[in-house]
Amino acid sequence: MTTHPLRIGLALGSGSARGWSHIGVIRVLERAGISPEIICGTSIGSLVGAAYAAGKLDSLELWVKELSWQAVVGLLDLKMGGGLIEGGKLVGFLRKQLDDQGIEDLAKTFACVSTDLANGREIWLREGSVVDAVRASIAMPGLFTPALRDGRLLVDGGLVNPVPVSLCRAMGADIVIAVDLNWDLLGQRKRFSGQRRTDLAPAANGKLNGLLAKFRPSAWMSGEPQAGKNMPSMLDVVSTSLSIMQVRITQSRLAGEPADAMIRPKLSTIATMDFHRAEIAIAEGERAAQHALPMIQDLIG
Repeated sequence: MTTHPLRIGLALGSGSARGWSHIGVIRVLERAGISPEIICGTSIGSLVGAAYAAGKLDSLELWVKELSWQAVVGLLDLKMGGGLIEGGKLVGFLRKQLDDQGIEDLAKTFACVSTDLANGREIWLREGSVVDAVRASIAMPGLFTPALRDGRLLVDGGLVNPVPVSLCRAMGADIVIAVDLNWDLLGQRKRFSGQRRTDLAPAANGKLNGLLAKFRPSAWMSGEPQAGKNMPSMLDVVSTSLSIMQVRITQSRLAGEPADAMIRPKLSTIATMDFHRAEIAIAEGERAAQHALPMIQDLIG
């Protein structure tokens, strides 16, 4: 009887700027000789997963480590219809980086999750443009405008499947390694402790800077809220509400669709828009993956 090697799947979860920790997780797995064949992502997990599947993780890591807050703002294009950010600049950048030839031509099997805004259905994107699929998966409600694909408006996959273990199984994975970025967010009063962003982007982005000032994370979780004082910003309310939802959905989904190995970086101090703090996120991803590595190696045999 011929035995086939186990197909390893990697399920990369949602989490906005916390998603750079996926890079650290992948680095640890690769150094240990563990190279997943099937890569599935939700939201920021789809972006990192697509770069990995395309063989472009080195380029992505170099780029994110050089990101400043000014550079993050420079990628945003204001559009007050369906969301704050249109995403055209980001999409253009991704097309240059990924040399998009289609999901079917990636070096590794790849798929990502999005949500149909009309009916709430979970949509699995497994073919066509890589960048278009990623753009649909990262369309965080209130922040990114929905993506139009095949006549449907699609938004962030984290609304329905924050850690896409089920998609990995459906794609043929025998063993699924999952990364949950949001497990420690609730009740963490130390969040948003990073530097204040008073020096934003160049004057050309003045209108956007002024609006973002109202969205920037505040220190509201560092003390007791009071009427008219120490209140959350608009982005605090939106992102924290989505985090609550995703934590609860993740708990429910993983109870019925458990991963074989779970990696949980501690990322509660990284806020939704802290994309400029990649060094911290990547290092924490490495630490968490290193901690889980013995269990993963036992699974693989």
